[in-house]
Amino acid sequence: MTASWHSMVSIRSVAIALLLSVALAPGAFAASTAEKKADVDKMAQDTLQRLYAVQPAAKKAIKNAAGYAVFSAFGAKIMIAGGGSGSGVAAYKGSGQKVYMKMAEVQAGLGFGVKKFRLVWVFEKKADLDSFVNSGWELGAQTSVAAKVGSQGGAFAGAMSIKPGVWLYQLTDDGLALELTAKGTKYYKDTELN
Repeated sequence: MTASWHSMVSIRSVAIALLLSVALAPGAFAASTAEKKADVDKMAQDTLQRLYAVQPAAKKAIKNAAGYAVFSAFGAKIMIAGGGSGSGVAAYKGSGQKVYMKMAEVQAGLGFGVKKFRLVWVFEKKADLDSFVNSGWELGAQTSVAAKVGSQGGAFAGAMSIKPGVWLYQLTDDGLALELTAKGTKYYKDTELN
């Protein structure tokens, strides 16, 4: 057998191992539903505090919104295949109702790498939050948005406009991302936690 064949087998093995590690990300074996919910709630609060530290105007935007959703995600990409998963919670500001959710990401194209990021969705209208929670949303691979910067964004500076009245902040280890990298992503209810 040729050296290139052995190389391809090795790359495939690494890709499979990385994709399995995404599926079995930390927290996948939490003991109970209550503990899983508590972990997601803590992640959401920590993420909001991080967001407020790097973008103080976000606090006012979320305070005045109908609701928000916070997700933590992990993804990997090897050669032409990649994917990711995450969990989160959507919160209605008026009622305090929480809906636990999941996300799944599929990536195509050449590349290598592992990424961790947090997403904070802000919904100005309850109808948009209802649609996000009850029907699920999908950000297609063709989605391309950039963050509003400086005074151009007002309360939503640093957020990406997904559609009128729906904003998205993406946090990385380095701070706010200025372009959306969570493409090809589907959001849906977590049937186990709701």
